[in-house]
Amino acid sequence: MAAYSISKPTKKPKLKKNQVQLIASGDLRLSANQNCWEAQEQMEAALTQAVEAAGYEIVRAHPYDETEKHGFIGSQKQGMQVFENIDPHAPLIVAEAVWQYSHHVLSGLATHQGPILTVANWSGTWPGLVGMLNLNGSLTKAGVEYSTLWSEDFTDKYFTTRLKKWLTTGTCKHATKHVKPLKKVKVSGKERKLGESLAAQMQSEKAIMGVFDEGCMGMFNAIIPDHLLNPTGLYKERLSQSALYHESTQVKDAEAKAVRKWMEDKGMTFHTGPTHETDLTDDQIHKQCQMYIAAVRIADDFGCDCIGIQYQQGLKDLLPASDLVEGTLNNQDRPPVTSRDGKRELYAGEAIPHFNEVDECAGLDSLITYRVHKAMGQPVENTLHDIRWGDHDATGKVDDYIWVLLISGAAPPAHFIGGWKGADGLRQVPMYFPAGGSTLRGISKPGEIIWSRIYVEDDRLKMDLGRGGVVKLSKKETERRWNETTPQWPIMHAVTYGTSRDQMMARHKSNHIQVAYAKSAADADKALLAKASMAAELGIEVALCGTRADGKEW
Repeated sequence: MAAYSISKPTKKPKLKKNQVQLIASGDLRLSANQNCWEAQEQMEAALTQAVEAAGYEIVRAHPYDETEKHGFIGSQKQGMQVFENIDPHAPLIVAEAVWQYSHHVLSGLATHQGPILTVANWSGTWPGLVGMLNLNGSLTKAGVEYSTLWSEDFTDKYFTTRLKKWLTTGTCKHATKHVKPLKKVKVSGKERKLGESLAAQMQSEKAIMGVFDEGCMGMFNAIIPDHLLNPTGLYKERLSQSALYHESTQVKDAEAKAVRKWMEDKGMTFHTGPTHETDLTDDQIHKQCQMYIAAVRIADDFGCDCIGIQYQQGLKDLLPASDLVEGTLNNQDRPPVTSRDGKRELYAGEAIPHFNEVDECAGLDSLITYRVHKAMGQPVENTLHDIRWGDHDATGKVDDYIWVLLISGAAPPAHFIGGWKGADGLRQVPMYFPAGGSTLRGISKPGEIIWSRIYVEDDRLKMDLGRGGVVKLSKKETERRWNETTPQWPIMHAVTYGTSRDQMMARHKSNHIQVAYAKSAADADKALLAKASMAAELGIEVALCGTRADGKEW
């Protein structure tokens, strides 16, 4: 009888006591990995110096690829191969200077038995902190223990003392005294009852989340398992982006032209040019207007209460970017869309909450926010942003630490100074978007905001909420921040009340943050408490972060 054949397992290397392994998760797109490699090299060199200064040695677990011209892990398959050849018990650093796809390394990190440390640079141009926050959220959802650190140059005391702690003990911690469980907060009867009533309505009548292809940009943390989502009363309608593409091609030219005319009549400016590869063209805008109409019609077909378009991988070679579509959907004042027969206006007088990059945690958050704000007579427009970067005002006119919140799509014109008149459209970055397309860019207006994030931890839905304000910066300072990040995208200059930079980084479980305006500081406080109450009644574990606008604790 013939014996079965099975390959022998790979013999794992064993590191010395003072050695630490290092990996770098990268993008799925070769062009991005190649363009970003130099920044990653510089970050790793500075990090290596810090590790060596603490008496340890870095051992890079995967080499530079001479063919692909970068040293990132560029796929899930490659990530699995890398983890086959590392010491499973040795300390491991995941070093991130740029955006990365968490699923490239998640399988290996989930089974790694040694201490794990995620580390990011602090740069707007090279958004390692964005990538690391996503990885942290994904590890949290997966139940993987890890420590995390960040630094501008890897020499500051906050970083070096905690790095030394991790190297010697396998863990390092951060103070999160700014976080208070909702159950320890006194909520007035009016806001509490409103939240509870809205929760009961959603669980009784139920709602539908339209998901155009689940899973985007490696964001494992952005997928809510059905057994956690459905008890809130929200159910997924799994849709295909191929259907969105087809429906877009069925929209009549006259209908698409009317959408663009509506936007321009409202004051939006498109910056167009003749070259498809580098300019925003009229044809790109036209196709985006068709996609907008198609998205509304499909949402109506399936009775969706909110929708999310993945876009960046699935449609990037077929259609222009979806950013113009997403921000427009999130705006209550938007171009009217009729049914295919022209007899009904769809979602008349309503925004259609859209969650960028099909981040389902943001989708649930957006629907809760929409319903609370609508019931309270507050602005319903809300959006996610990337926590892209933060810095002090270089002109010295504003004392607070100011976050740069930035996202390619989803930001509604109602958030901008001047509304639609303050909105302009620039071509999306060619490196990521070969088919082009207009962004929906603007500068967020000064005002009071509520920020939040829903995430998964311990197989439970959780939500953090806090208060903040949007400040007005000089044109020079705004341009500096845009030029340090992505000048084609909408920007928000945000201050988080009672939550410092390091406290936010220590606690936040996502690259995304949800924001909504209120009419006043008092209104924002009430809206936050009503939203927290609704979320808690839906079964979400809620915590409040920071303080009120006046500095008082919750």
